[in-house]
Amino acid sequence: MTTTPAQRAGRSLQDVIDAVPNIADHLYNDTPGVHASTRPDLVPIPQEFTNWRDEQRAWGETAVLLNQTHHMPELMVSGPDARRLLSELAVNSLANLRPGIAKQLVACNSAGQVIGDCVLYDHGDERYELISGKTLLNWVQFKAETGDHDVTVERDENTSDNSTGRRWRFRYELDGPNAGAIFDKLVEGGAPEIKFFHTAQVLIDGIEVTALRHSMAGHQGVELSGPFEHDQRIREAILAAGTDYGLKQGGTKAYFTTNLESGWIGYPLPAIYTAEDLRDFREWLPDDGWEAKFQLGGSFRSANIEDYYVTPFDLGYGKIVKFDHDFVGRAALEAIAGQPPRRRVTLAWHDADVEEVFGSMFGDDLPYRYLELPMVSYGMPHNDEVRDTAGNLIGRSTWAGLSTNEHKLLSLGFVDAVMAEPGTEVVVVWGEPDGGSRKPRIERHRQREIRATVGTVPYSKSVGVMKQASVGGGS
Repeated sequence: MTTTPAQRAGRSLQDVIDAVPNIADHLYNDTPGVHASTRPDLVPIPQEFTNWRDEQRAWGETAVLLNQTHHMPELMVSGPDARRLLSELAVNSLANLRPGIAKQLVACNSAGQVIGDCVLYDHGDERYELISGKTLLNWVQFKAETGDHDVTVERDENTSDNSTGRRWRFRYELDGPNAGAIFDKLVEGGAPEIKFFHTAQVLIDGIEVTALRHSMAGHQGVELSGPFEHDQRIREAILAAGTDYGLKQGGTKAYFTTNLESGWIGYPLPAIYTAEDLRDFREWLPDDGWEAKFQLGGSFRSANIEDYYVTPFDLGYGKIVKFDHDFVGRAALEAIAGQPPRRRVTLAWHDADVEEVFGSMFGDDLPYRYLELPMVSYGMPHNDEVRDTAGNLIGRSTWAGLSTNEHKLLSLGFVDAVMAEPGTEVVVVWGEPDGGSRKPRIERHRQREIRATVGTVPYSKSVGVMKQASVGGGS
């Protein structure tokens, strides 16, 4: 019999929920955070190789190399029922999944609320690799170990949770307008033509490497992965190939702002804390896992943890939700698919209001909540209130930060559909209520309403052009 993570740890997530007066308050005030975006100590990658401004500019003007090796866990699911298991959980269709095509796999609870998302590879021979999305990987592993599926699972944890000191694979993102030329120079015999969210096997310095065509920042980028023992060799080969193309290495500060221009809202709070049909999952999860240590932040506060849940439509995944198969949450999503109440947006914060927040540091009054650049959001997940100009709550702002390329402080979020048209003026409430929380990194401060203009997703014009040219890939 397989021992569950909770059995190995001795206590479960459910034990945590039962022990605290309110799980929403606990996650807001008393947890350490678990992700490298807010905890740079969790990965052995410099925060900056040069400076984050030049590293951001590199993906807009020349090329950047981003190291993804250490912060993303991986799960291998194999066996005769592996595809059936994944299809029963995925809101998107796996009908066209085959080797050479990748998917953005999204899974929900029975109410149609998101548990997590990840990248999915089909390696053939009934072997499927799930990359990133820790909460989704946990959900899939739980279903594999407790359901009636003939499958086996293997796990490669992110570096901060990995006692082996090694990973299965290195993983690098090469992006920017010169990324294609560098990739072509790098690959023995020249780079093949790879459609968006498709993969190909290439040789780099005699090593077989998997190339996934996608982009963190919006150009014809490519994600390169291969055996971990060749990590340094491949990195040096990439840097050498990029010498004449202005290639820069990007540190963690720049890396975790790439989504501001591309529009991906990563790691919403998993919708698992309340439903009775998920109690056995919570009892399977350990008390020291990510689900127990997420750290909520921002001006949005609720005593009801369910108010933090989101649907695939909130995150902009409406186009990949397919009702050609049965999956957990299908009925709930069918009920709102015709007219989802909220839509994903980019919010461009008004310069003058941002300047006032910085200016408050130099006065005698209690300052506004500090804007730490380049990534302004400090929770994981982060949620700020978004209100209309009359003061009505209309949505939430999540990932936020400064884009050197767009010369704007941007945030990603979702608002009521009637407020989602580009050009609509809204207000982001910056700072926590009641002067701040018990989180040690949050100083006493005042809240500030910051005007913002609703923008397109993706905000970057280069990303929009790339995605329009590749509609249909990897959905």
